[in-house]
Amino acid sequence: MRDVLFFDSMLTPKVITFVYWLMLVVVLISGLKTIFGGFGFSFEKLIVGLLMMVTGAVGARIWCELLIVLFKIHDNVKKMAEK
Repeated sequence: MRDVLFFDSMLTPKVITFVYWLMLVVVLISGLKTIFGGFGFSFEKLIVGLLMMVTGAVGARIWCELLIVLFKIHDNVKKMAEK
């Protein structure tokens, strides 16, 4: 607990994993709402919904990986500073 309160360890990398899964759920719900929402079912809505789910999942993954890379850089710089 002391590490978190005095910023000796980073809490955000642990939170990023939770945020990633939350973003995947939101993307899935949004895609399904696009496919089945509105009046009737159409091929265009199916394509748009599937594209939304795929691009949203890939975008969420890329965004979370970039954040994790920043924290890994921080860890490596911290190790170099300790040497």
